[in-house]
Amino acid sequence: MSTFSGLGTALSSLIAQRQALDVAGQNVANANTVGYTRQRASLSALPSANVPSMFSVNNGAGEGVRVTGVERLGDVFLDLRLRTQTAGASYLSARAEAYGVLEKSLGEPGETGLASQLSTMWGAWSDLSNTPDKNAARAVVLQDSKAVADRIASLYTSVQTQWTQARTTTAGLVEQVNTTAAGVADLNARILEITNAGGTANELMDRRDQLVTQLSSLVGASATTRENGQVDVLVGGNALVSGKRVHELAVTGAASFAQATAGQAVTVVWAERPTQSAGLDGGRVAGLLSVLAPPDATGTGGMLTEAAARYDALATTLADQVNTLHGGAVTADGRTTGDFWTFQAGRPAALGLTVALTSAADVAVADPTKGPLDGTVGDAIAALKTSQTGPDAHWSSTVVDLGVRASSASSRAKVAESARATAEQQQLAATSVDTDEETVNMLAFQRAYEGAARVLTAVDQMLDVLINKTGLVGR
Repeated sequence: MSTFSGLGTALSSLIAQRQALDVAGQNVANANTVGYTRQRASLSALPSANVPSMFSVNNGAGEGVRVTGVERLGDVFLDLRLRTQTAGASYLSARAEAYGVLEKSLGEPGETGLASQLSTMWGAWSDLSNTPDKNAARAVVLQDSKAVADRIASLYTSVQTQWTQARTTTAGLVEQVNTTAAGVADLNARILEITNAGGTANELMDRRDQLVTQLSSLVGASATTRENGQVDVLVGGNALVSGKRVHELAVTGAASFAQATAGQAVTVVWAERPTQSAGLDGGRVAGLLSVLAPPDATGTGGMLTEAAARYDALATTLADQVNTLHGGAVTADGRTTGDFWTFQAGRPAALGLTVALTSAADVAVADPTKGPLDGTVGDAIAALKTSQTGPDAHWSSTVVDLGVRASSASSRAKVAESARATAEQQQLAATSVDTDEETVNMLAFQRAYEGAARVLTAVDQMLDVLINKTGLVGR
């Protein structure tokens, strides 16, 4: 080893420690940057030069140090757990939000709720049975009955509107998925170019990981890393992003609520293969698809179409039971006026329910065998309020069932969000910058830099003596 080799050793340390200081400074600068993963310079000792011969001997030290790379101190297992928890939490959150909106639209309990209006209508029938000779009481029955029909129609319309909004949101989220996937593919290409050129692209990898987590939240995506550093994003076992290529998604199926109630589903498919479902099993989009699903015979279909089916059943029950009693009754002038309720052709029962009578005088509450001023039938209609199979019992069952489901969905969403938050905290604990740790590292690198500089000065002084003060020959 020559005397001058000490200069190279000290210089390598100066360069390596300065690069390590730069990395520590980058960490401190991004201590509050969302999504930033802390980095660390990897130092490696340079071995001494060896002559490849059988009897070669090298008694010298190594030739210094070098930075072999800048590593991201992330944890792929924590990333995987976070994405899995995010997909599940987003799915349950979408369902819980939909149940919350649906439950709120019922307005129960409340003065404007259907239960209150049904009670008012039954009370009007009871009053009419007590005063069958007054047309004013008949007019009140008509008015209160129309209010009930309007309320049932408004409930159905509310569900219809919520379905349309969810359908629009789903289409918007799928477009967002395609845009985000394109961003991942672009970052894949840029990262590969940089790493092939010998550079580091850690900050770009941070951005890519954030986009992959967003995809997990939207469609339950998972990711696998290639040997060249690129990431493949999978949805339902198929590639959404494959290196630099994107396979886009599209929304097909029912475009209207009427099509959904008729049994047609909303589906997310591959744009390149419109007949193949994407098979989403997590994420917000999958949650919305479950909300938009058509009714199922087992009662496990889409919550909105099932609610609409319940409203239709309520309207049908109300009409059938009242018409059965009213059809056999007579008015104050002894006429039989037939059905009290009717349905508009071509419309769902809840939307088409209307009062068939146009005049208050047509309301019949008398038993034909007991005279025109009898109120027996009116009492029987009013008694439907307490019937175990009456409209009120049907509506009460609907409200209670929806309340239980909404509460269960909310509870599950809260538990899932808690698990997701825990996974996120664990990931942040592993990847976030600890300023105290970075301060200690900077002090260590600083002291090493100062030591290398002192070695350089010492070697310089030795060489000065050797060259300028030794062997003054010829004087």
